[in-house]
Amino acid sequence: MLAVGANGAGKTNLLESLHLGTQGFSPRTRSDGELIRFGESAARVRLDGVRGEAELRTDIVLSAAEGKRAEVNGARLRSAEQLRGETVTLVFTPDRLAIVKAGPAARRAYFDRSLGRVLPARAGLPADYAAVLAQRNAALKLGDRPTIAPWTAQLAALGTALVAARTELLGLLAAPFAELAGELGLPAAVLAYEGEPVGEADLEARLDRDLERGATGLGPHLHDVSIAADGRDLRSFGSQGEQRTAVLALLLAEATLLAERRDDAPLLLLDDVLSELDPDRRRILLRQVEGRGQTLITATTADALPGEPAQLLLVSPGAVAVG
Repeated sequence: MLAVGANGAGKTNLLESLHLGTQGFSPRTRSDGELIRFGESAARVRLDGVRGEAELRTDIVLSAAEGKRAEVNGARLRSAEQLRGETVTLVFTPDRLAIVKAGPAARRAYFDRSLGRVLPARAGLPADYAAVLAQRNAALKLGDRPTIAPWTAQLAALGTALVAARTELLGLLAAPFAELAGELGLPAAVLAYEGEPVGEADLEARLDRDLERGATGLGPHLHDVSIAADGRDLRSFGSQGEQRTAVLALLLAEATLLAERRDDAPLLLLDDVLSELDPDRRRILLRQVEGRGQTLITATTADALPGEPAQLLLVSPGAVAVG
């Protein structure tokens, strides 16, 4: 599908509502209040679709007074974020360049979310590690060595498991990422995990320094992922076009993996993805998303897409019409 409209017409809002209705949260903000129209007290997104041969309806309501609630086929979910277990949606927006451009925390967060989608049995590892890290840091601030010891053991075990899971994920992504990036004009693209497992002995060896700082100074909460092409780290030595291509290749690589591992392909939401691609690369992108399931691309004009979309949506302020 191609959604077209002038700048400010609401194309990104349409994309955001689809993400909210399938994943339970916005890709733009974690403040649900920002998703409610000015002057209103609530907002609602209801989606009707098909998963396999079964109908699927999701319904999510945001209320300033009552918070957020979600349903799937009429059944209330404990939390809206459980929608992620029903469907998978991958989104590209211009601000996703932070995956390459920003510091290590942005990359860790991105790949940990990807870990939850590609290796769902280990989806809880990042949160479990973060919880134990917080407990150890709290004990470090108190300076109570006997209290610190059990958290150290747990942190080492969870950290080792998290590094192994992240490394496995990158191993799965590496080949499709390199292939897709190459087709899009980014040669010799490589993903590499930067960090080693930290054992209990390693943490104990620097305990005095951690006590001084009141924080744990070793572990996967400080690791990074290198995204490089042709021997260059794209964070420092990549153009914005190359960084954009790398993020797009990452998304398509994950979509490839998920299509192989799930019964239903992920929904792809590509916001303003065509504006910095030349005609040849636009055709390559179109070929890549064809047959992958449902994809929504936004653009200011229909001729930005080198081909006929399966469906054309005309977006104007407050309205969407089928072209």
